Amino acid sequence: MFTSLFSAFASLAARLAGLLEPLFHGASTAAAIVLFTALVRLAVHPLSRQAARGQKAQARLRPQMTALREKHGKDSKALQKAVMELHAAEKVSPLSGCLPSLLQMPAFFLLYHLFSSARIGGKANALLDHTLFAAPLGGNWTQALGDGGIFGPRGLVYLVLFAVVAAVATFNFRRMKRQMAANPVVAPGGQDTVPGMAAMNKFMPLLSFATLFSVAVVPLAAALYIVTSTTWTAVERAFLYKDMLPAPAALATAA
Repeated sequence: MFTSLFSAFASLAARLAGLLEPLFHGASTAAAIVLFTALVRLAVHPLSRQAARGQKAQARLRPQMTALREKHGKDSKALQKAVMELHAAEKVSPLSGCLPSLLQMPAFFLLYHLFSSARIGGKANALLDHTLFAAPLGGNWTQALGDGGIFGPRGLVYLVLFAVVAAVATFNFRRMKRQMAANPVVAPGGQDTVPGMAAMNKFMPLLSFATLFSVAVVPLAAALYIVTSTTWTAVERAFLYKDMLPAPAALATAA
């Protein structure tokens, strides 16, 4: 079953690359991966909008959550029950924000496997010979360093990808810091009820930079998926969560 799935996906990638070949020539397969990623993100966009509504609803419920914590004090079981009842009454799911990421995982792993396998359906995987400029889509950064170094033809492709990821990660870091300052994440019962919660909240904005490591170790095809999806996420969240950020004047006053 899985072999048939990979074979079908390989055929789909080849056909999509063929359609884009008149525009992108030798980079048509890379362009097909970017387009495939955009289509996946477009498919899960309704869930991203739903997740945004859920987070905004939780922000609106913050005064009620504070009242519940004051009411139940250190009775964590009673507090958790009250919080669950409040979420149910307001039709808010704390897990809604995880769905878009979870639904993208099969597409990523399918692409990762496709460009990590020497053979697909008993035949040599011809997609591994496709390149983005000089860098093979089945290769990674370590291999690029061994063939020309950082500033070699292959290395330059990765430098561009790293620059894009670093720019997006910096944007996400600043935006998340502002959003968390305006809408702090508080566990039911307060941060002190979960060991390390406060430290985790400080560390979360830095996770965007972990993408740099992922791009370096996965096949270039999968790296293109990551870079495209990460950039999409940054733009999407900037649009969907723009009303959850404090105004610049408010930031200046707070400072």
